[in-house]
Amino acid sequence: MINRRVFLMAGSAFAAAIAFRGLTPPARAAGESFEIVKSDEEWRATLTDDQYRILRHEDTERPFTSALNHEKRKGIFQCAGCALPLYSSEAKYDSGTGWPSFWQSLPGAVATREDTSLFMNRTECHCRRCGGHLGHIFDDGPPPTGKRHCINGLALAFVPAAKSS
Repeated sequence: MINRRVFLMAGSAFAAAIAFRGLTPPARAAGESFEIVKSDEEWRATLTDDQYRILRHEDTERPFTSALNHEKRKGIFQCAGCALPLYSSEAKYDSGTGWPSFWQSLPGAVATREDTSLFMNRTECHCRRCGGHLGHIFDDGPPPTGKRHCINGLALAFVPAAKSS
């Protein structure tokens, strides 16, 4: 029988595990390598604190806080860590989830791995060039792919399309 003390201790241990996860580098799959490799100090020097937390430690920004949720111009969404073009504005849509969402990435732009954290089984996506965590991919998106790339806005930088004269 679970008493109050056991319940509180288990809850505290779970909370500590979640908090500790944010302080340690994410586990990378065996043999995973990237074109752009920087030291932890180099990443901290080039990213904001929030970008560092998201891109390098697989954290998540609060929903409905990204200015990119409302970005409607034509252009390209790049990796905030290495400027690799990741998503076209043509594939962006409003999923209502609070994060920028896309139904597909640009060819060869993102890589994926299984994410079993937080007692869930999800598909994590990251920049294939620098390994920066972008978000997750779900199977509840619109046609033609049926996918929803749910991406942290702070993991992206938007570059508007050049206006033709």
